[in-house]
Amino acid sequence: MTDDPIANHIANCAAGDRAAFRALYRDSSAKLMGVLLRILGERSEAEDALQEVYTRVWTRAGRFDATKGRGMTWLIAIARNLAIDRLRSRPAAASDDGLDMVQDSTPRAEARLIAQGEARRVTDCFATLEPDRAAAVKGAYLDGLSYDDLAARYGVPLNTMRTWLRRSLLKLKECLE
Repeated sequence: MTDDPIANHIANCAAGDRAAFRALYRDSSAKLMGVLLRILGERSEAEDALQEVYTRVWTRAGRFDATKGRGMTWLIAIARNLAIDRLRSRPAAASDDGLDMVQDSTPRAEARLIAQGEARRVTDCFATLEPDRAAAVKGAYLDGLSYDDLAARYGVPLNTMRTWLRRSLLKLKECLE
């Protein structure tokens, strides 16, 4: 047997071992229920799906190959595929649901032109910064890099990086006003 207890349970289920099936349910049902709830969104439907997952596992346990993956991964794949099948089989929303009355949220031509102008202004203001300062601001505020990461990247002390960012933001603010 392997170091994967779920795989061991599945292999024993393939041999018709009901105790192994109970152990498999005990060890995996909470995780599978979470997966089904997340996908289906309704507890009652997730419970029905969970029952169907274990029915499939019992009948298909012989198809499981422990050399191709872990037992829990196989179970989650079965649950996920079943949940997706259930979502696809749901009836489509009725046409009288009022969606045709919802306002189109895509920006109009005027709004797009204004946004392009603002983007051009921001780009022009970034060009007024020294290249390393501009890259540090982008790293901090667009890429989510920490001050420590940026200080290491540019080989400057932490407080120097903070000063770079603060002064760069002030310069960008002045430029945009």
